[in-house]
Amino acid sequence: MKNFLAIVSILFLLSSCASDTENTMTLTGTVKGLKKGTLHFQYVRDTALVTIDSLEIDGSDSFTFKTEVESPELFYLYLDKKDNNDINDRITFFGEPGNINIQTNWNTFDTNAKITGSESHEMLEEYRKVMTGINKRSLELMQMSVQNENPYTSSELDSIEQVTTTNVKRGYLYAINFALNNSDSYIAPYIALKEIPDANRKYLDSIFSVLSPEVANSRYGRELQVYLEGNK
Repeated sequence: MKNFLAIVSILFLLSSCASDTENTMTLTGTVKGLKKGTLHFQYVRDTALVTIDSLEIDGSDSFTFKTEVESPELFYLYLDKKDNNDINDRITFFGEPGNINIQTNWNTFDTNAKITGSESHEMLEEYRKVMTGINKRSLELMQMSVQNENPYTSSELDSIEQVTTTNVKRGYLYAINFALNNSDSYIAPYIALKEIPDANRKYLDSIFSVLSPEVANSRYGRELQVYLEGNK
């Protein structure tokens, strides 16, 4: 009987491994300190947030999810802690075929997440690092313009507005140059399509024109092409 069970277990493992393909993404990780809750593995399809798989956490803080990935794209790991609070409960990452690992804590779920195994996500983090600083500066300028303790003169407000405009342009130029300089990355069409869709048409055309064939044929590459063709 023991030998029979051993053989069944081996066959099950072999069949599980055989089901993986070159497009399989295996997502593993740990949510330290999580005792109870539900993890939802999600992505966006046709503007709707779709749950690929869910896992009830009850005692163990580790998880594993698998899915087939046609080309690198954004995925989400949502933690439902049953606390009626959705703040800081969703991790956004660029998924791709292969093994990806997420290490985080239950109480700083999205702010403390360490994601490894995805080259596309590393590129996204590089882009976000600079953009976060630019966006932070824009927020500071906006707060300055509306503060009431020491009201600014019209001339001072005009100066703040000019600095804000310059900072916004800086963000657009950084995004455009990042996409152009990384045309072989799946991040490039994503940035054009999701981050700066209202940029000057000539810049979006330039980004699409330099994409590598593989990237141009990816999900975001095709969506960028459709977007450009629909806005001629």
